[in-house]
Amino acid sequence: MSKKRGLSVEEKRTKMMEIFFESKDIFQLKELEKIAPRDKKITCQSVKDVLQSLVDDAMVDSDRIGTSNYFWAFPSKALNARKRKIEELEGQLEDAANKKSSLEENVTKAGVGRETTKKRTILLSEVEELRGKRKNLQKELDLCKECDPDVIKEVKNQNIVAKDAANRWTDNVFSMKCWARDKFGFEDNQIDKTFGIPDDLDYIE
Repeated sequence: MSKKRGLSVEEKRTKMMEIFFESKDIFQLKELEKIAPRDKKITCQSVKDVLQSLVDDAMVDSDRIGTSNYFWAFPSKALNARKRKIEELEGQLEDAANKKSSLEENVTKAGVGRETTKKRTILLSEVEELRGKRKNLQKELDLCKECDPDVIKEVKNQNIVAKDAANRWTDNVFSMKCWARDKFGFEDNQIDKTFGIPDDLDYIE
């Protein structure tokens, strides 16, 4: 024989509300901890948590008087709460329906002129072919940049700058060799060998 299944959280909440609706009375927690297990088969340990969840959802009212907390819930309030919830859900449903209708209309409009026809298929094929041609032409253009007058001019300017810099450093090397020769009496070939200076070092024309 299978073990009897306990009440789910939602079933406990429903049965707890039955206590309030059937009695139309006001209770303290300790009273509910006695009534709920006896009349509704809600375990005593879960009464407090179930009650608090109903209070959090505004289904049960509570107030503190002196040192005691009191709880109550009347069918009329629950009915009004359900009506408000239904109205809220109906409003959301109407908004969703309007949005769906608007989206369907936009989809219909967007599809105008895009129907699968022979003419459209041919045009799409031509567009794809033109895109391929454009891509190839772009590659050829990139290769021709080497002959672009602006590119050539820029390369020449860079060459002039590089030439000036090379000659400036060559001049510095010759000045250093002259200083070493006059200061220490070194021979040119000895200086070249010591500092790794090429024998044919000269200015660039």
